[in-house]
Amino acid sequence: MSLTWRHLPKPARAIAEATVAAVEAARARDAEAYPREVARLAALPSEQAGLVLGGVVRALLEEQYPDGLTADDVRALAVRCLRAAAGWFPAVEPDVVVMLVAGALGLHPSAEEGLPLKAADVAGHAPLLVADLLTTSAAPLNAHLTTAFSTLAVIELSDTP
Repeated sequence: MSLTWRHLPKPARAIAEATVAAVEAARARDAEAYPREVARLAALPSEQAGLVLGGVVRALLEEQYPDGLTADDVRALAVRCLRAAAGWFPAVEPDVVVMLVAGALGLHPSAEEGLPLKAADVAGHAPLLVADLLTTSAAPLNAHLTTAFSTLAVIELSDTP
C-alpha cells in the first residue's frame, strides 16, 4: 500500500488495497487468486469502488491517449485486453470491457436506460483492463490510484455546499 493512502478513511483504503490485489492477480494471470480478489473487491461499496476503478482507467487512458481515443483505439484496446485475459480468465466479456472504457471517458447511458453494468461486472473486468493498460504505462498503479483518489476528492469538495 502506498504511503500516500494513509490519510484515506478506512473504506477508501480497503478499495485501494482490494484494487491493487485484484490488478496484481490479473497481471500475474493467476486464475486461482483472481476470483478471490475480485470477490473481495465486489464485496466493497460498489458505487465508491466503481468510481475509483473508473478513475484509474481514466487516468491510464489520458496518459496513453493524450489526444483522445478513436473508435479504432477503443476496439484495439478491447481486443488486446480480451486476448490477454481469455487464456486464463474465460469469463471475460467484450461488451463489459468496452462499456468500462466508455464509462471511464464519461460516456454513460441515459437515466432511462439505467446502468448497463452490474457491480460484479465492474469488479471482475476493471482490474483486467487496468492490468492491460499498465503494460504500456509510464507510471505504476499506485500513481494512478493516487490520481483517482485526488480527482474524486476535488469533485467531492466542489460538490459540497
